[in-house]
Amino acid sequence: MSCGDEMLSKFLYSSQHKIKMATSSSSLSPCFSFTHLHSRSPLHRGPFESCLIPPLPLKQRAPKFWCRAALDNDAQISSSILVQQQLQLTKEVEDCVRLLKNAAKTRKVPQQDILQAFSVIEKANLDPSRFLQTLGGTNSPGRTWMLVFTAQKKLGRGKYFPITAVQRFDAAGKRIENGVYLGPLGCLTFEGRFSWKKRILSFIFEQIRIKIGPFNPIQISFKGKDEREPSNEDPFFIWFYADEEIAVARGKSGGTAFWVRCQRLAY
Repeated sequence: MSCGDEMLSKFLYSSQHKIKMATSSSSLSPCFSFTHLHSRSPLHRGPFESCLIPPLPLKQRAPKFWCRAALDNDAQISSSILVQQQLQLTKEVEDCVRLLKNAAKTRKVPQQDILQAFSVIEKANLDPSRFLQTLGGTNSPGRTWMLVFTAQKKLGRGKYFPITAVQRFDAAGKRIENGVYLGPLGCLTFEGRFSWKKRILSFIFEQIRIKIGPFNPIQISFKGKDEREPSNEDPFFIWFYADEEIAVARGKSGGTAFWVRCQRLAY
């Protein structure tokens, strides 16, 4: 036997002897004996003692493992339920939007169905980040929308709007125009400025135009010295939905309505 083999054999015998003595002279478990050996200073360890990494007792490891597994499982279940709710909500909103578009074309959808659609869309709390651009475009004079249906406060009752009422929103110029058009009899329009915050469009009218029959319109300004930015103290709309075809909002008085995109009407 070589000198190296003899030294290795002696070391292994010595280590086994130490472990045996530790386990027999103590009432503690063998895990504690390994911990005792591993806790010795590196200067007093044998060449292989540094490799003896003591395992943690099962009573310390198991509760942490099972707790983590339970938390992960609960999180997965909650996440799955949330995704299912979001998908269901998206489908309900899509169905309601489809119903409102059909109502705009036919004006034959029952009022109760429209009121229910308003309720679903409002509760969906959709992202309003693109509403203003959708409503008012990117260039002046903006886009025009014809009023289709109005509902009373808290969606009590509703009806199709009986005359042609059109609103124009100019996102670039922050201008608003609200008009009622009576064909050859004439029209009445209000124009002013608006401000936008999240989903709320507040506005102040500054002038009125009146056109009767074939005569040129009369314009009256009541702007005065009020240059402040419109706020929630002024008339406003809270927008719940807007795409390239329809838009849904509630006014300051609490009534809800929806509009359909249309061409701009001449005075």
